[in-house]
Amino acid sequence: MDFTPHTAADVEVMLEALGMTDVSELFSHLPAEVILQGALDLPEPLAEAEVMAHMEHLARGNRQGLICFAGGGIYDHYLPPVVRSLAMRPEFVTSYTPYQSEVSQGVLQALFEYQSMVAAITGLPVANASLYDGASAGLEAVNLAAVATGRATIWVSAALPPPTRQVIDTFAQARGIEVVDHPIAAGRTSWDETCAGQPAAVLFAQPNYLGVIEDYEAAVRLAHDRGALAVVQVDPMLLGVLRTPGHAGCDVVFGEGQPLGSPMSFGGPGLGIFAVALDLLRRIPGRLVGRTVDENGATAYTLTLRTREQDIRREKATSNICTNQGLNAVAAAVHLAWLGPWGLAEVGRQSIQKAHYLAKRLAELPGVSIAVEAFAREFPVSLPINPHQAVAAMAERGYLAGIALDAFPQVSNGMLVAVTERRSRKEIDGYVDSLEEVIAGA
Repeated sequence: MDFTPHTAADVEVMLEALGMTDVSELFSHLPAEVILQGALDLPEPLAEAEVMAHMEHLARGNRQGLICFAGGGIYDHYLPPVVRSLAMRPEFVTSYTPYQSEVSQGVLQALFEYQSMVAAITGLPVANASLYDGASAGLEAVNLAAVATGRATIWVSAALPPPTRQVIDTFAQARGIEVVDHPIAAGRTSWDETCAGQPAAVLFAQPNYLGVIEDYEAAVRLAHDRGALAVVQVDPMLLGVLRTPGHAGCDVVFGEGQPLGSPMSFGGPGLGIFAVALDLLRRIPGRLVGRTVDENGATAYTLTLRTREQDIRREKATSNICTNQGLNAVAAAVHLAWLGPWGLAEVGRQSIQKAHYLAKRLAELPGVSIAVEAFAREFPVSLPINPHQAVAAMAERGYLAGIALDAFPQVSNGMLVAVTERRSRKEIDGYVDSLEEVIAGA
């Protein structure tokens, strides 16, 4: 019942000051049914050195060095050493909430630069200082649309990434928002323009979860004809080659920023990218850093244009997000600065070219087909064997083969495969040869 800093003598002194004889008296006011009866079934405690040795033993059981062809939102892009070197400097690592601008100019400037870069790659004028991850940024987009329009229905592409959809569904149920699906045909969303109702938002991904490039015009036109916001989830590493959502007329853009500046790290932490049209400036969630001048005329940075209701009268707030992934945002800014516009475009081009090379090779295998046509750097493969079996067998051969498409039964024995600029021709050819062996062996 006591914590590491508290010795038995410390606990005794505290109990005496409270007029108690046992720690359990602290909880005597609680109903008996919520109090744990008996001891937990836990092993004997270990010393710190023993715990570290045990964790190292468990870590040795992990499979190391798998060549990654999995994606679905988290991607294996090249991460330049300069990102870690700069982002992990103590002045960034120890920064948290820069409410006191006069002592936070460094991190505020870094976040301002991040915002400026996100605005540039999305083609929208305003970006915030990041959110937790792509999925939570999606629910913030839905919330913003519902508040801005006063409506309680959203129209969603069935090809939205499942993690985003799950978070939105949970939020929508709690908030009383109806989610209406629009199906996919040949991998692309088939928007039903005869669908009745007035949605708050038309929500889709570009590219979608199957890697297919969606029709911007159809989604944006449908949204604006109904007086709704056009909301899109983007892949930031493809924004150097695909048309920007701002240019396409989208009102809100969000996405998972992990590929910018962050390792895969078993799926986290992520980084929520978020940008909006100018008329939605006052509704943007989280933090917004502005640049101005101080009383001496010197450049200065500060948190600005965000309603304090996010912190105080919370029931009046558009959003209750009061923090962000600041360190990941700094890392993303460093990575984007390192890439520059030409580097970002080159990453996108190489990823797309290599993905199409892999798709062509896979289509030559017996029983294998590519389930879509107009894809970017990710695509669904229809296999002649169970995809889970294929993923497990490929791991034995040194490849993280992809993601089984359980959420998309329209792709028979489907597996989602992703390619980044890191994959060499030798790795791609080895992947194909290994999958051919797995299929033959099955």
